[in-house]
Amino acid sequence: MHSTRQPPLSPEALAQVNTALRRYWGYESLKPLQAEAIACAMAQCDSLTVLPTGGGKSLCYQIPPLLDGSLDVVVSPLISLMKDQVDGLRESGYPAAALHSGMTAVERRATQGTLRAGEIRLLFVSPERLMMEDFLGDLKHLAVRRFAIDEAHCISQWGHDFRPEYRQLAVLRKHFPSASLHAYTATATPRVREDIVGQLQLKDPALLVGCFDRANLMYRVLPKTDMREQAAQAIARHAGEAVIAYCLSRKDTEKLAAWLQARGVRAAAYHAGMEPEARHRTQEAFADESLDVVVATVAFGMGIDRSNVRCVIHTSLPKTLEHYQQETGRAGRDGLEAECVLFYSAADVMRWKSIMNKPPAEAPEPGTEADLEAARKIQLELLRGMQRYCTSARCRHKALSEYFGQSYDRPDCGACDVCLDEVEEVGDGTVLAQKILSCVARVGQRYGVGHVVSVLLGAETEAVRRAGHDGLSTYGLLKDSTASALTALVYQLVDQGLLARTEGEWPVLQLNEASAAVLRGERKVRLFQPRARLRKRTARGEKSMEGVDMELFDALRRWRQEECKRLGIPAYVIFHDTTLAELARARPVRVEDLIGIPGIGERKQARWGAAVCEVIAGRVPPGPVSPSP
Repeated sequence: MHSTRQPPLSPEALAQVNTALRRYWGYESLKPLQAEAIACAMAQCDSLTVLPTGGGKSLCYQIPPLLDGSLDVVVSPLISLMKDQVDGLRESGYPAAALHSGMTAVERRATQGTLRAGEIRLLFVSPERLMMEDFLGDLKHLAVRRFAIDEAHCISQWGHDFRPEYRQLAVLRKHFPSASLHAYTATATPRVREDIVGQLQLKDPALLVGCFDRANLMYRVLPKTDMREQAAQAIARHAGEAVIAYCLSRKDTEKLAAWLQARGVRAAAYHAGMEPEARHRTQEAFADESLDVVVATVAFGMGIDRSNVRCVIHTSLPKTLEHYQQETGRAGRDGLEAECVLFYSAADVMRWKSIMNKPPAEAPEPGTEADLEAARKIQLELLRGMQRYCTSARCRHKALSEYFGQSYDRPDCGACDVCLDEVEEVGDGTVLAQKILSCVARVGQRYGVGHVVSVLLGAETEAVRRAGHDGLSTYGLLKDSTASALTALVYQLVDQGLLARTEGEWPVLQLNEASAAVLRGERKVRLFQPRARLRKRTARGEKSMEGVDMELFDALRRWRQEECKRLGIPAYVIFHDTTLAELARARPVRVEDLIGIPGIGERKQARWGAAVCEVIAGRVPPGPVSPSP
């Protein structure tokens, strides 16, 4: 962890923080760097706080206005994100509100009335709404003390979700000279952090950077052979639990979701091209736990606060490590063990390059051509970083930590495919490579991957017969292989630079100097495949399920699911899995014993305490009961 120049919290202020923690959230202590971030806000010292997903950055801007009775404004990029946060805060008794385009005129007027009456401590708005002249004018009459810029990486061109409207936020300094600015993000390299500070014009800010390593996450990067079957195996390892499977295109999400549904998996697709009502239904079903698997494009996730996602699958390559860190960060936010598996193929790299190299749909405005070219080069550089992560045989935890500017000293993380030796070398890799390269030469270096694979397998297709390739010496040379496994090997050769693949709409395979060296036996080749069985690992998360009555835990989950469906709110708004796990470990049967259970504040104790104790009492044998710690 790293921090610079933040004022300390006084003993009195720290006592107030702890009182608020217990009252509204049911927690007894802060997480690392939260006290420092809160101290910056209380002292109105500009700050940039970088805490990984699950690190608790929201509390850093939620607590200060409670302590000094001020009105603070949170800039949030998505309606779903601000809506979920406001719902969760209100269920805890916290006076929060949002203003966004999804509200009715009546709802907006009611919210504005409570603002003018001084009843709101935290107001969530989008950057677009905040920048409206009328809205800025209204805010000036409300004595805003602080602005919290959530998802602050959106302000940087080097960030993975660059949004031009975030660049306008620097004008807050002019309109609100007495207010302090506080930027928050979960993913930011040193270059992005520098850009955030400069673009927001932060004044001598405190820099608070948490540990990027998510010890409770198991990282796997496996060669893509049969993506659907591989994804199904990963989902089966988490049967009945929450899984997000990311795909590159909308069509891919629909096909995979339909295929999983046909296999009896509670899955649904989610992408920006769906009707808003259909997207909302999927999101709500996932939030209330009546849906296990969401197959989605990156349009899904930023506004999802479900803490018990046990697996995140990438069926294709994310375009940056920032995207990867953000998307895998949606797994295991409760601190319990979760799996992140990425199925990699060099074909995905080429697909991304094709997308990035496409000319814009509309002619660029005069003078912007250089900016567009610079942005394209940035994206290609970030893509190369993602590719290096996938192809290097380095500890995944170490690689991610160092990418975000932090050292990683453990010699073996025990929680990634590399350290667990889950990818094995294919026997006779050089001979296999020579057979593939020979086939490329025999077909005249004029055909794509699919055709070369068909020839090597001895496939009886019209295309092979029409080209006369069923008479080649390489026809059927690898007939004992499978199309998916052989395709993966071809792309490994491309990835290693031992085989070239042209760009364009109809790419073909071609030999190069490295290919010739392999064919002459002057260069050895190593090819890899995933092991048939993946190893189990021991959780290194901050929490585990040790000592938890799993039957009681499942009963509490069922109660929570019924309750959230009845009320129409997400399951995590009631209780996170970690709270249910602690209930199933301590098994309190009296309402007064619930205080002290993490995640149960005064409001939730009053609202759900009796129902929870009834569920526990129905599962706990009669006898003396020890109060919960």
